[in-house]
Amino acid sequence: MYIPHDNLMDNPAEILSFIQRYSFGTMITNIEGIPVATHLPFHAEMRADQLILTAHIAKANKQWQAITAQQNLVIFSEPHAYISPTNYDSLQSVPTWNYLSVHAYGKANIINEKETVMAMLEAAIKDYEPGYMAQWNELSETFRYKMANGIVAFEIVVTTLQGKKKLSQNKTDEERKRIIASLKNSGDSIVTQLGEYMENP
Repeated sequence: MYIPHDNLMDNPAEILSFIQRYSFGTMITNIEGIPVATHLPFHAEMRADQLILTAHIAKANKQWQAITAQQNLVIFSEPHAYISPTNYDSLQSVPTWNYLSVHAYGKANIINEKETVMAMLEAAIKDYEPGYMAQWNELSETFRYKMANGIVAFEIVVTTLQGKKKLSQNKTDEERKRIIASLKNSGDSIVTQLGEYMENP
């Protein structure tokens, strides 16, 4: 990913927080010379200073057969918004786009142990809907394991991590204030979140 110095996001805690907030990523794998992508929710955590991404993919999706033999790219990208040149001091200005994005690279390890797969599924429930855990626990073990047979669980040990936040860092304070105000007043929750990031770059 092209990252000018002013746009670099390299604080590990900030990157982890970003991935956990915008956890629906795109996993890209090269299969016979063709990039193949699957969109998945990921659980991210640090283990002994190593970023680990865990997820599961449908067993019918053949991409899982290639993810252990090569580097995979997982992209987390959100929020983003159009930036109007009307926010700038100079009339000789052009539109641009502000955004945050993280690229994570690594090989995957398939997880076959049933207990570990169940723990991963329960971690996902806790991430997205903790209140569902009571209903999950009431499901029969037979049903839960039958559902688990239709997926392939895996984890990616991240070996290369790139973070970018393009937040008008090259603009004046007054221009940035106008941009932040326009974003936060947009009425769009994703655009508003970008304005909040701009307030605390």
